[in-house]
Amino acid sequence: MYTVSLEKFVEKMNVKNLTPDVDVSSIEITQADINRPALQLAGFFDYFDHHRIQIIGQVEHTYMEKQGIEKSTEMMGKILSYKVPGIVFCRDLPVPDEFLALAKEYQVPILQSKADTSGFSSEVTRWLKVELAPRISIHGVLVDIYGEGVLITGESGIGKSEVALELIHRGHRLVSDDVVEIKKVSDETLIGSAPDITRHFIELRGIGIIDAKTLFGVESVKNTQSIDLVIRLEEWNKDQEYDRMGLEEQYIEYLGNKVVCHSIPIRPGRNVAIICESAAVNYRQKKMGYNAARELYNRVTSNNFGNA
Repeated sequence: MYTVSLEKFVEKMNVKNLTPDVDVSSIEITQADINRPALQLAGFFDYFDHHRIQIIGQVEHTYMEKQGIEKSTEMMGKILSYKVPGIVFCRDLPVPDEFLALAKEYQVPILQSKADTSGFSSEVTRWLKVELAPRISIHGVLVDIYGEGVLITGESGIGKSEVALELIHRGHRLVSDDVVEIKKVSDETLIGSAPDITRHFIELRGIGIIDAKTLFGVESVKNTQSIDLVIRLEEWNKDQEYDRMGLEEQYIEYLGNKVVCHSIPIRPGRNVAIICESAAVNYRQKKMGYNAARELYNRVTSNNFGNA
């Protein structure tokens, strides 16, 4: 199970820690969803999602004001006793000293944000889903080609890095070379990135390591990219039948998500970078509703019927 430290959460979400005596670096967040504890403030603790970040908005704050400080402090004490990861008061809502004293007692941080509650909740959930997403690492190269994330795989030494270098020369952006970290952020979306230690570096056999960002500028690299298409490079085999029409899509699966996959045979004289560009553009065309292979098939079959 993956976790995110509350210290990183505080920094990323730009929230103020009202309880500096509580060590936020030792607290781990394990759930991507948030909870607004309206029912808990009313005294209902069945099915309380105490592993989630708790967010107090205008509605919860107004309810506590109407209940009075004594009743509200009692309910807040019960919430804190569950050792929640943290409580965030949005809209810079004031936090009573009684709450802060309880937070220090239970060693649960109380945080404060200027953001509105709905927007803050959405951003927290989006960010945590990425940070806590299931992930794997694979051997390959990830490049942004015309906005489409193209993952290039194949045996070691087949030329993946050289293809990436040519694509950079052609104006596309490198995300990762050699090792690609893949996160499943939803049932539809996979996000790829590079390990921190190898980010923006490319290994070229015979030359060594080059820094793409330094050599080609910041416009040639990117930190993350959705994985939309997989191109698998393989040695040319004259005895193997290769798909020449592309009527039926082939897929590969990562973390339970299926991604369109093309197998490209490598032989002297083939410009693989241009093939990758064409595959990315063709994939985008299909997303927009036009399938060139299907169009050709329809023309051929219509012509045959017309001649019959």
